[in-house]
Amino acid sequence: MVLQEPAGAPSPLTAAGGVGDAAAGVQLSRLRWAVLLLFSSYSLCNAFQWIQYGSINNVFTRFYGVSPFAIDWLSMSYMLIYIPLLFPVAWLLDKKGLRLIALAGSALNAMGAWVKLGSLKPRLFPVTVLGQVICGLAQVFILGMPSRIASVWFGSQEVSTACSIAVFGNQLGIAVGFLVPPVLIPNVEDVEKLAYHISIMFFMTAGVASALFILVIIVFKEKPPNPPSRAQALIQSRPAAEYSYVQSILRLLRNANFLLLMVTYGLNVGCFYALSTLLNRMVIHHYPGEEVNAGRIGLTIILSGMAGALISGIWLDKTKTYKQTTLVVYIMSLVGMIVYTFTLSLGHLWVVFVTAGLLGFFMTGYLPLGFEFAAELTYPESEGTSSGLLNVSAQIFGIALTVSQGQIMDRFETKAGNLLLCSVLFLGTIMTAFIKADLRRQRANLENEQTRLQGSNQIMDYGTVACKSNPINCHSCSLAYTHQESVARSLH
Repeated sequence: MVLQEPAGAPSPLTAAGGVGDAAAGVQLSRLRWAVLLLFSSYSLCNAFQWIQYGSINNVFTRFYGVSPFAIDWLSMSYMLIYIPLLFPVAWLLDKKGLRLIALAGSALNAMGAWVKLGSLKPRLFPVTVLGQVICGLAQVFILGMPSRIASVWFGSQEVSTACSIAVFGNQLGIAVGFLVPPVLIPNVEDVEKLAYHISIMFFMTAGVASALFILVIIVFKEKPPNPPSRAQALIQSRPAAEYSYVQSILRLLRNANFLLLMVTYGLNVGCFYALSTLLNRMVIHHYPGEEVNAGRIGLTIILSGMAGALISGIWLDKTKTYKQTTLVVYIMSLVGMIVYTFTLSLGHLWVVFVTAGLLGFFMTGYLPLGFEFAAELTYPESEGTSSGLLNVSAQIFGIALTVSQGQIMDRFETKAGNLLLCSVLFLGTIMTAFIKADLRRQRANLENEQTRLQGSNQIMDYGTVACKSNPINCHSCSLAYTHQESVARSLH
């Protein structure tokens, strides 16, 4: 005999608050790591194209016969393009999903790389600007993706680590952009030889970008067959009619904690953008002829930052201490910037390498922290929208700080420019201290877990009551109860 529910009685699961709907089919997909690696790879390629001019600013200045400020704008064009296009692309991400955005980003990245191959003569600087603008368009489809991919594809115990790895691609691309151009393009006087070396870099970039675009077509999927976490299951179970993109943005802009984070994130990452863009000019000013080492210093900043991001991501997954970790990393970014500022001009390159590594570990390591903290503060809003607003703030401050620091360096000295960044980071540290740790995503996961446990207990209680109400069939009911108990254990 099978235990039957009384007519009209709610099922234990339904009475437990819909656990069966929110948590049904929660399962991790094996494809998630392939999707993450592929995204990181084409993000790497795009970030490489952002910094490939700035890392050898003096070489491209001479090749194209333009000012250093014009070459700086090739990097800043990425930031400028992002600002007006954030909202249309974030809307597309919400309405059309991850796959379309991934296809658009990787396609534009490859297209921009091929356009640059048409700029291998000094008079063709406008063509290289066009290629860089197309790559800047691709970046709009890339920067807001890390936290969205992490949430859609990864479980609650690995989401912060996944976000850190997704950001890794972008950071590693900047690292390669600091390392490879000074090696591939020596500072030679012969313009024809210089054009030949530049063509090698452009051809390699276009080939890699095209291969990655093909892989995105084949491998990149919209989402896994089953939601990876209960928080994601709740979002996916929400009717589409309930979600309004405009209302989502308005809710974010009314969230005081998120607004504080948006400003502090912009200040920190804006300093990083300014430092990366102007690093070649800083190092060459104090150490003439050291283009290759300038690139290696940039590489040191990024690689140490990647280590910092990975460690902080793992730490967040274990402890969930978002506010405390973010504040500590911000304080250490300020300390690292102060140390770097006062050691750059000492005349010892090894000291610069050490201090740059310290700075990078915390400043670059802060990037995924901001994304994940924002996802916690704004749940259940779209991660693409919150990440996009963070990135808009970073682009605005990045342009302002790059232009300001560049002008200060031209009129005064590099130390004065770096002191500007120190003061900005100090302001950001103070503001970070006022952000409240309102961890909404963690609370949603916790509440769903508690509801699931209550549902399991109700299953067992339901079997006990049914047996007591029908002592004639107590033996059969006992068997049914034992079955229900085993089901409840499997849910745990």
